[in-house]
Amino acid sequence: MNFVDLHVHSNASDGTLTPAKIVELAAQKGLSAFALTDHDTIEGIPEAQKAAQNLPLEVIPGIEISCVYLGEEIHILGLYVDLSDKEFLAQTDHLKDIRIKRNEEMISRFQKAGIDITLSEVQAGNPDTVITRAHFARILLEKGYVKSMDQAFKKYLSYTGPYCPRKEKITPEHAMKMLGNCGASPVLAHPYQYHLGDKKTEELVSFLKELGLHGLEVYHSSNNQHESGKLKKLAKKYQLFPTGGSDFHGSNKPDIDLGTGRGGLRVSALLLDDIKRIRQEKGL
Repeated sequence: MNFVDLHVHSNASDGTLTPAKIVELAAQKGLSAFALTDHDTIEGIPEAQKAAQNLPLEVIPGIEISCVYLGEEIHILGLYVDLSDKEFLAQTDHLKDIRIKRNEEMISRFQKAGIDITLSEVQAGNPDTVITRAHFARILLEKGYVKSMDQAFKKYLSYTGPYCPRKEKITPEHAMKMLGNCGASPVLAHPYQYHLGDKKTEELVSFLKELGLHGLEVYHSSNNQHESGKLKKLAKKYQLFPTGGSDFHGSNKPDIDLGTGRGGLRVSALLLDDIKRIRQEKGL
């Protein structure tokens, strides 16, 4: 049986491996496909696709868009985004600009508090990377302000704290329209990470379904078997295709490996076959 990983991050956002290195690792692990789904950017996809040209490995162009639902941040994956769609590219540039403004404000707040963080340090030698809170957590850890990435998020990078203002709000309606207009398949990422409870999670799924949701991330590194079972039933109820991915970030999430998550995750390529069939039926 072949396996895939439909949720992967490179150093184009908050992962630590280059897109080409991820291709190399995916080939070593015998994956037949993976989706590169960096946060709010598609910058790493051409490099990954070029690296995979002569390999029996499909690189699915994807993205993970952050938006706000009932005051809480949620993430929507887009699978098979169109890299030639000029409007979509303009929208991703806008998302990058939003993050840049937030990052500049964060650096200013840290420096005013006597915490020495610079933009070049956060970029880590890649000026084109889309910077996330994980980049700040890494610097705080390296400089000894915290003892772990988790502590960095809790002490310094909480949205309710003094250092990390929320980005300009992107609504689910905006994110869904953005993905739908470029022919991508929108997928709600890791539904149980939002801690909404079963009832409100279903309300979110129903809401997004009305906006054109195609899939639900049923299999994820943060899920146990019981949670994946409930999500599988929810996907069936709302006629959504199930997807699955590790949410691999390299050494930023060292307990999560490509293709296998925390050890028990295996996503069958048959899921991807179903996604392709459904996309074809939708004329995509």
